[in-house]
Amino acid sequence: MSRILNVASVAAVGMTVATMLVIAEPGFANDLAAQASLPVATSSSAVPELLQKADLSTETAVDTPSIDDDQADVPDAAPVTAESLAALVAATPRPATLDPELRCLAGAVYFESRGESLVGQLAVAHVVINRAESGRFPASLCGVVHQPSQFSFVRGGKMPAIRESSTLWSNAVAIAQIARDGSWKNQAPGALFFHARHVSPGWRKTRIAQIDNHIFYR
Repeated sequence: MSRILNVASVAAVGMTVATMLVIAEPGFANDLAAQASLPVATSSSAVPELLQKADLSTETAVDTPSIDDDQADVPDAAPVTAESLAALVAATPRPATLDPELRCLAGAVYFESRGESLVGQLAVAHVVINRAESGRFPASLCGVVHQPSQFSFVRGGKMPAIRESSTLWSNAVAIAQIARDGSWKNQAPGALFFHARHVSPGWRKTRIAQIDNHIFYR
């Protein structure tokens, strides 16, 4: 029994000495611990490095937010299509309020060609649009229509009164929209000028087409 107590006492003394060496001589204690395969106390400053080396992370599934139906792209409304220009005019919705540019274009169609066929009216509308896009005339539709000495129906820089309840005006508005949208083929492409067939201004311009009672040039 006394022998067992002696062995335990020696072991306790050895552990006390080892502890004192760790506190008194850190470098020596590390060597001693390495030889004895004992764990070495680590300072708090080294803890983050150990945590970085440790695989403590867990994978978390991240749900990709879905696009609500309200946020999804809404396709543009399908353009109005028809088998004839007359059918397209009938199917074209008339806006409750005309913007100034559309009103000027429709006014030119109404006063210059309301007695012509729809094809002829469309050609007149395109002359106004072509001028605005040419760089040779005012850059807006209203500027083209109100340019002095160009359209005889403009008086004192203004249009005459229009019977807006008439079918002729309704057709002119539809033709103006169709021309501006480019939704029907123009039979006088690139035309910048036109005159009535019964006059002969002697223009040295390239003749493009004759539609009803108008001859178109560029």
